[in-house]
Amino acid sequence: MTTTIPTGDHRRLTTPFHARTTAAEIVDGVDLSGRRIVVTGGASGIGAETVRALAAAGAEVTIATRDPALAEPLLRELAAVPGAGAVRAAALDLADLSSVAAFAREWRGPLDVLVANAGIMALPTRRITLEGWELQLATNHLGHFALATWLHGSLREAGSARLVVVSSGAHLLSPFDFDDPQFERRPYDPWTAYAQSKTADVLFAVGAGRWASDGITANALAPGWIHTRLSRHLDEETMRALGAMDDDGNLVEPPHYKSPAQGAATSVLLAASPLVAGVTGRYFEDNQEAAIARGDEEMPSGVAAYALDPEAGDRLWEYATAALHDSGAGPAR
Repeated sequence: MTTTIPTGDHRRLTTPFHARTTAAEIVDGVDLSGRRIVVTGGASGIGAETVRALAAAGAEVTIATRDPALAEPLLRELAAVPGAGAVRAAALDLADLSSVAAFAREWRGPLDVLVANAGIMALPTRRITLEGWELQLATNHLGHFALATWLHGSLREAGSARLVVVSSGAHLLSPFDFDDPQFERRPYDPWTAYAQSKTADVLFAVGAGRWASDGITANALAPGWIHTRLSRHLDEETMRALGAMDDDGNLVEPPHYKSPAQGAATSVLLAASPLVAGVTGRYFEDNQEAAIARGDEEMPSGVAAYALDPEAGDRLWEYATAALHDSGAGPAR
């Protein structure tokens, strides 16, 4: 049973779960048979744990990944799980719009849930795609925006579809810079670029409120601190500053870190739990709807007010739509 706590212009949703709940515990007793789900970046990390939980609950899951061969061990594992739904892997490179268009073009039938999970973090130097987009923004937001937009018809066909957008607490470090989103004029900073891409992810869920009449809900989340390949671009000095590496270069897990199965729980909550049915345009962490961040915490948490601003959500939607139009890409069949 859920309860609600007043915050802003609605009551904040809470659930019986907590920060250490695992993805499997979220769907315990939930039957997802017949549900069709896409998880981007589902071959490793919290994406793989998201796939495990959803498939074990009976869902038909497509792992959308740059290298489908990397998903083979997970496919074999889940094929042996009694009652698990069918799982397959398909190629998808979010930084390549031709790849996104091909994935959308090949999809047939309804899509019940799209989990926008794939991402990259803190690239040390500015890199751009063929469209001239900064790579973190392209991968973390614009590629997912294109995918969801081009699969909108399939989401609408499902009747009560869910869009789940994996953001990050790092969004608290920066709003979205509408004046120079691609770092064409301002100096490139790895963390600012990552932060604004994750703010964009939250605003994506807010802007997707325009799809509510199609039966589509959209929510964003922060999975928390977890050791995954997402950290592969971080140097040892940064890892030590985060408390995630000792002086000898060994990975350690400080108390605030989660396991991948715990980190995937909030994604699975938003993708599959009946407790959040009909909820849209919100931001969750530790399996609860987050409060507005105060900004004075030792370890910042919550959601920035600028990330929930509906005017910014609409403005970003217009920006992303124009960017796709200018790219000339699309899934024409």
